[in-house]
Amino acid sequence: MAHFERLAPADAQFLYQETPTAHMHVGGLVVFDDSGFDLADVMAHTESRMALVPRFRQKLMWVPYGFGRPVWVDDADFDIRYHVRHTGLPRPGGERELLALMGRIMSVQLDRKRPLWEMWIIDLPDERRAMIHKTHHAMIDGMSGVDLASVLLDLTAEGQDLGPPTDKPRSAPTKPELLRETVVERATRPAEVWRTAARATRGPREFLGRAREVGAGVMSFGKAPFQVAPKTSLSQRNGQHRRYGVVRTDLADVKVVKNRVGSTVNDVVLALVAGGLRHLLLSRGDVVDDLVMRASVPVSVREESDKMSMGNKVAVMFAELPVGEPDPDVRLSLIKAHMGRAKDGKQALGADAIMRLADFAPPTLLSLAGRVVANQWVMNLTVTNVPGPQFPLYFMGGAVHEILPMVPLVGETNIGVACLSYNGALDFGLTGDWDAVPDLDVFAEGIEKTLADYLR
Repeated sequence: MAHFERLAPADAQFLYQETPTAHMHVGGLVVFDDSGFDLADVMAHTESRMALVPRFRQKLMWVPYGFGRPVWVDDADFDIRYHVRHTGLPRPGGERELLALMGRIMSVQLDRKRPLWEMWIIDLPDERRAMIHKTHHAMIDGMSGVDLASVLLDLTAEGQDLGPPTDKPRSAPTKPELLRETVVERATRPAEVWRTAARATRGPREFLGRAREVGAGVMSFGKAPFQVAPKTSLSQRNGQHRRYGVVRTDLADVKVVKNRVGSTVNDVVLALVAGGLRHLLLSRGDVVDDLVMRASVPVSVREESDKMSMGNKVAVMFAELPVGEPDPDVRLSLIKAHMGRAKDGKQALGADAIMRLADFAPPTLLSLAGRVVANQWVMNLTVTNVPGPQFPLYFMGGAVHEILPMVPLVGETNIGVACLSYNGALDFGLTGDWDAVPDLDVFAEGIEKTLADYLR
């Protein structure tokens, strides 16, 4: 019997947003101790975990004539040797060369005829190795990405051998079968949604309260597309190539700042980014007086029951970054107040509700919306902050020292910031367009300087 799973609207949007110069994959760089394994060991270890993440053995299949959203089908020709690779670094093989390799790997689009992920093992000096992983955003969001890492990583150096997968690929539908199933699904979907809504109204008070929250959120989020982000020297079309940089901080230091002003860790992250942008733009000679830049801030709406599910359970809030404000404390206060208003207005809930309505939208409309987002004008950059595990992890028996995340660039967003906390650290992964941001290290320097100012 043929088997397939249709992409959710949020997942399909990441496919529609992708262009030859805007690659919609996320990823990360993991540094760990070398325990003496070889590439065959890594392949066997990765394949042994495939049963826990079956999506990683699936590929895309497109509905004929674009009549419906694409689907996931099992890849009958799945070959782990294509996805898991081994490489080295040019001398001296240090961090500079490693970050350059990260930028180059992230500059290449994933092959849509295969499962949408790659993993690279890199030899490092001082008995260490690194792993670069790259996965299309249509498969995972930030939170499910952390869950995936917990599948590949272990809690102890001994790990657990799950053995090779025993399940066989399920047959994919033929194109006529997929088209017929899509027609039937589109005809019955409204009835299913109506039944769900009817069940929800059995508790009228709860239903009405939720409806008011969602309505307020939709109104709040609905204003965002009409607010144009300010132009700076960073407002350029993206090219294909990427730079990658990092900023390492202690989570305890960030919490010191958070507790001093009664804000959140995310507020402090945004304030550090605002300080980094100010430092970068001033070094370029930009006029920053009264400049307020706009950042899209993905927010997880993943419930506990969705913890190990694949796909995207994420909504977007918009943050105002007062780059023109010279006083770091005032900048943080303004960000705290703005994010408080956005949360009170249920902006993320409204964004999630709007995306759920996309279940009714024809794929041609979703595709058009995706292209509009890819040419967006409402934000200057993306900033995402994902809480990771606060205990040590191991890969192939080697202790993991750091996990550095990466976020893609879209439209004129020539800088992307991804933060991940792990085992007491809060590390920033900085992505920049190769041509538009040759001074990505100046941005990193500004983030470090801003944190030092707060700690003083």
